[in-house]
Amino acid sequence: MPPELKIQQLRYVITVVEEGSFHAASRRLHRTQPALSMAVRELEQKLGQNLLERGSKVRLTPFGEYCLPRFRDLVNQHDRMTRDVAAHADGREGHIHIATVPSVASRIMPSFLARFITRFPDVNISLHDENAHYVCQMVTNGEVDLGITSLWQNSEELHYRHLFEDKIGVVCRRDHALAQHKTLDWQHLRGEKLIGNGTSRLLMSTAAAELVENSAFYISNMISLLAMLEAGAGVTTLPQLAFPEQSASLCFIPLHNPDVVRRIGLVKSANRTLAPAAQAMEAFVLEQLWADAV
Repeated sequence: MPPELKIQQLRYVITVVEEGSFHAASRRLHRTQPALSMAVRELEQKLGQNLLERGSKVRLTPFGEYCLPRFRDLVNQHDRMTRDVAAHADGREGHIHIATVPSVASRIMPSFLARFITRFPDVNISLHDENAHYVCQMVTNGEVDLGITSLWQNSEELHYRHLFEDKIGVVCRRDHALAQHKTLDWQHLRGEKLIGNGTSRLLMSTAAAELVENSAFYISNMISLLAMLEAGAGVTTLPQLAFPEQSASLCFIPLHNPDVVRRIGLVKSANRTLAPAAQAMEAFVLEQLWADAV
C-alpha cells in the first residue's frame, strides 16, 4: 500500500530547495529549523529514500530530482482545488437558476442582478421569466433554485418569504375620462369595458368582484393586453410594477377602494438545501429587495 503524502511536508521540501537551506526555509515558513528537518525526515522515511543530500548547501538526490516536479504538481493541484472549493463554499462561484414573474424580471431584476454580479463576479446566473404559477412549479420540480412570485398558496414543498407589496391600479389611455382622477374606487369603473387579465383575481374577494365577473375581455398576454388598451378597447387593473412606465399613451391611476395589493415573495424548496451560490443569492435578495421595497 503506497504511503499517504502530506501536502504540508511536500511544501516544506519545495521551499527548502527554493531557499537553498533549512535555515532560510524556516524563516519563510515561520517554522523552527528542527521542526522543518523532522518533517522532511519523516517524509523520507515514508518513501524509503532520501530526497535531499545533507551538507552545507542543500542539494536534491537523484530520487529527489525525480520527485520535486511531481511534488510541485500535486501541491499546485491541491491549492487550486482548495481555492475552488472555498469559492463554492462561500458562494463566490457557481451557477444559479432563478425564475421571476415578468414584471419583476423587467422592472427590478436588471439593476438587482447588476449589483449582484458586481459583488459576485464569478457566479453565473440563468433568469427565467414565467407566470406566477409556473415560477412555483419550477421551484417545486427543482428546475430553478429560487423563485420570485406573486401567487402563493400554502405548500409543504415550498418555503415562502414575503418581500414587498405591489399596489393595484387602473390602466387606461391618457385621453380617457378616468385619466383625470388621481385615485379611483371601483364605483368609477361601473359601465366601463373592463379587460380582465391574470392579476384580476386579486379583486375577486373584494367589493369590486362584480367588475371582474362582467369583464368584456380576458387577455393573459401582456403585449396583447397593452395593444387593446392603446386601441381604446377598454380599461384594466394591473399591479404598478406591471405597468409600462415608458408608455406615452397609457396612464396608471391607483385604486383606493378597494385598496388591493399584490404580494411579492421569494420561494425556495422546503426539502432541499440550496447550493452555496444560491444561498448567497437568497441573502442578497432579502438584503436588497427589502431595502428597495416598492
